[in-house]
Amino acid sequence: MAHRSILLLVLWVLALALPAQAQPLEIRQALSVQDDGATFPATAATRAVALPDEWARTRPGASGPVWYRVRLPAAPPAGAELLALYVEQVCSTMEVQLNGQRVHRGGRMHEPLTNDCNQPQLVTLPAALLRPGGNTLDIKVAGHALAEVGSRQRAGALSVLRVGAQPELAALHTRHSALQVWAPQAVSATLALMGGFMFVLGFINRRESHLAYFGALSLGWALIDMRLWLRNTPLGHSQTEFLLCAMLAFVTWAAVQFLLRYARVRLRAADLGLPLQAALVVLTLVLSGPARLNAVAHVWYPVLALEVFAAAAWHLQRQRHARSVWIMAALLATVAVSGGIEFAAQWTGTRPLAAHVAQLVVPVIFVLVGLRLVQQHGHALHQAEQGKAQLEQRVREATAEIERNYRQLAELRVEQVTERERKRIAADLHDDLGAKLLTIVHTSESERISTLAREALEEMRLSVRGLTGKPVRLADALGDWRAEVVSRLAQAGIEGDWDAPEDLPQTLSARAYVQTTRILREATSNVIKHSAATHCTVSAHLADGDFHLVVQDNGEGISSEIDGRLDRGHGLASMKNRAKQLQGQCLVESGAGYGTVIRLTLPLDRAIEGS
Repeated sequence: MAHRSILLLVLWVLALALPAQAQPLEIRQALSVQDDGATFPATAATRAVALPDEWARTRPGASGPVWYRVRLPAAPPAGAELLALYVEQVCSTMEVQLNGQRVHRGGRMHEPLTNDCNQPQLVTLPAALLRPGGNTLDIKVAGHALAEVGSRQRAGALSVLRVGAQPELAALHTRHSALQVWAPQAVSATLALMGGFMFVLGFINRRESHLAYFGALSLGWALIDMRLWLRNTPLGHSQTEFLLCAMLAFVTWAAVQFLLRYARVRLRAADLGLPLQAALVVLTLVLSGPARLNAVAHVWYPVLALEVFAAAAWHLQRQRHARSVWIMAALLATVAVSGGIEFAAQWTGTRPLAAHVAQLVVPVIFVLVGLRLVQQHGHALHQAEQGKAQLEQRVREATAEIERNYRQLAELRVEQVTERERKRIAADLHDDLGAKLLTIVHTSESERISTLAREALEEMRLSVRGLTGKPVRLADALGDWRAEVVSRLAQAGIEGDWDAPEDLPQTLSARAYVQTTRILREATSNVIKHSAATHCTVSAHLADGDFHLVVQDNGEGISSEIDGRLDRGHGLASMKNRAKQLQGQCLVESGAGYGTVIRLTLPLDRAIEGS
């Protein structure tokens, strides 16, 4: 044994002494001893073991803990990359000591142990603890005997050790964690959510009982898979292993019933036998006790697997659609291959890449089958309700037609009455009030009264035009506005400039024309009464789908006192409100010494219609 240890140490030194070592160093030999002490028992009798070390083969019936010791070469030179230890599999958990100092602990080292069986471990080796003359790495593994677990992959074991540059081993750790931890977590969570949804769906629709059984199957498998990556459980080891093994009987129950019910077959023998079998599995596990759990479980595993494949064969025989037969056959064959790989891994005790992939295949297939079942269920509901929907549609169409005809008649009647009443009011205003105002204009001896009457007459004509509802050509509206604004400014002694396109093809709605005219009149009045301006420019144009009208003077601007007085009356506030009614805006820019600018913007789709 001493010669073997010396030879192993020499090989390690030669391997690590090679310059620019690209691959991490693999440790396949170690000294081991079973002991529960806080440090490696240096005085105890040790033996050399090959790694990976499975307790089921090297120490049958032993439960550990077991210490492993390996010798590392001298510390790397200063400035070299940080070293790390990578352990692909340790079951159930481990503690690492470097030169007698603990550098890592996976979790609880006493019952209930932390479950790291599927968790790759990466341990950084601090440079401060490395010695120039050689180093000792001690690993304490706490695990369980094969007889106490339902699966060989959860029995005590330690894989090959790798020592190398921390960045390189970190990349390897990330890849393995993605395959062994993160992917199972995501698939299990998806399977649990989908299983819960389908169980509720099948429970509500009793005629679709196969959905409830598939939901129970998915939930059960998600719970079993959860043990692969759930590190700490609230239960002890014996209770957890008992539940995992018992869960397989209920998963088999759900799987067989799903395959039968999905084929539209209901067997009384299955309805009675499967629950009794589940109870029998639980009873045998209880009677055998934790010490013989693995033996009893491996008696039941083939029986349960044969039942599932028999139900699958029955299901394929009952299928009538060739496409469905081929799809289901392919899925079942994939499940069978994955199960075979898993049984091989259980028998040999190794966990190759194919075994890790096989763990993901079955739940992924369950997810795909679940999505297919949901699709078929939705299609069946659609077909079942199609006739009812067609009848209801016909009733709705007939009812809607009657209501539409009645509504059209009512709207037509309202429009006719409204139009007639609007024209009557407009005619009354024009014939009665208009004639009287015109008389006042021509007969009044007071210039003020005559002016007020003329303004009232213009306002009345504007209101009449709005009541008639006739659209106005934008070119005509601009001509009217120009004549009125330039005339008023000239009468007030203010030079006026007008800048607007002469021929625009659009038309302005009656409402938009009336409101814009009033805004322009109010703006002109403000220029005449309050600005003390000598020059005023009015410009109009179309841009970016909007109609823009700008009134700018060179007066004194609007002081805060005048602005407040105007807003309290019918000045700036009325212009802004009118613009808002047309879904536009009216902005006022003013300041002492540079005059006032009033910008009116109206959206074309609200105020202007194509001619």
